[in-house]
Amino acid sequence: MTFFFFLYLCTVKGQIRTKVRETSYRNFQDWRKVTQSFCLSSRGKFGQVFKLQEKATGKIRAGKFSKARLQKDIANARAEVELMNKLHHPRLVHLVAAFQEPGWVILVMEYIAGGELFERIVADDFDHTEITSVQYMSQIIIGVGYMHKQGIVHLDLKPENVVCVSKVGTMVKIVDFGLARKLEPGVPVKVLQGTAEFVAPEVIAYEPVGFTTDMWSLGVICYILLCGDSPFQGENDAETLRNVTSGSWDFDDETEAILTDSAKDFISRLLQKNMRSRLTAEQALDHPWIKDKDISSTKTLPKERIKKFLARQKWQV
Repeated sequence: MTFFFFLYLCTVKGQIRTKVRETSYRNFQDWRKVTQSFCLSSRGKFGQVFKLQEKATGKIRAGKFSKARLQKDIANARAEVELMNKLHHPRLVHLVAAFQEPGWVILVMEYIAGGELFERIVADDFDHTEITSVQYMSQIIIGVGYMHKQGIVHLDLKPENVVCVSKVGTMVKIVDFGLARKLEPGVPVKVLQGTAEFVAPEVIAYEPVGFTTDMWSLGVICYILLCGDSPFQGENDAETLRNVTSGSWDFDDETEAILTDSAKDFISRLLQKNMRSRLTAEQALDHPWIKDKDISSTKTLPKERIKKFLARQKWQV
């Protein structure tokens, strides 16, 4: 089913103002007159993402249409908007506007054309090495570090939430802040949400989360980026969660042989079961593997495992 909405984007003193604005379907004819393209980009469990064109400027945008039939859904959407209003950084997707329709909340964001990072890596024309992995991981850590400085944890960091700005460049951005939370000093926050392969042990144990909860997820992403496999993947979510809870993982013989000691040490310092023992974003940026690219290997890393990982992820959707 395709849904059509009239989206009004307003500018005040040259700045985009984010609004939650109810509109009527009778405006659809006006929308058609000022729109050159309106197509479905992706579909998820809780909503859809459309490619939009802003009527005033002609700029292409991404419209995230989330189901909001219950008051808690609307409250969650508004919380996401409030957090995104606090996040303005080149490594984070930018929120342009927000609107409310009966049963739906629509977030209008900058359109990022490059696709998911891992899809770019498995492309035939991409040279996958530790060096390129450092380029991507450093950008992700910078974005996450900025969020942490604003007192916000993402809590849903995974490969599909890291996207390339273009199909040819090396710049990436973090997207999807639907599970993000603001942390206040002295106020414990517990959550029971996330993606099984990427959640930290404290989430599964329903213990208070912290900024290093995100760093565990980055460790999993980096492991998959360099090794191709997921360190905790089980036959089902229950087994995966047990694997994460145990905190046990290792490098196989092939990975041991091809990765530098610095790369393996970097992952090891992130995948610490004790969240207090993990690197912070600031410490991660100061790690030799990230800071000194000269020590990284230029050997081409195999892609077959990542291709299988992506195929499995798509099959599970």
